[in-house]
Amino acid sequence: MTLSLPELEIQLLRLGPAERAHLLERLIESFDKDAGVERSWVGEALRRESDVKAGKSRMVSGDEALARIRASLA
Repeated sequence: MTLSLPELEIQLLRLGPAERAHLLERLIESFDKDAGVERSWVGEALRRESDVKAGKSRMVSGDEALARIRASLA
C-alpha cells in the first residue's frame, strides 16, 4: 500500500529528531548526482581542520569573516 504525500508527511513527523535528521541528509544527498563534489568538500574541510590544529590557520567568527569579505570587496 502506498501512502499519499500528506499521510507520509504525518508519519515522518512522528519520527524522533535523530531519525528525521538522518532522513533529511539522505534526501539532500539524493539531489546531488555528483558524489565527487561531496568528496571534494569533505577533503577541503579535513584539510582546513588540519591547518587549524597545526597552527597554520586560525578560526574566526562568522561576523569577522563577513567583515573581511566586505572590506576586500570595497
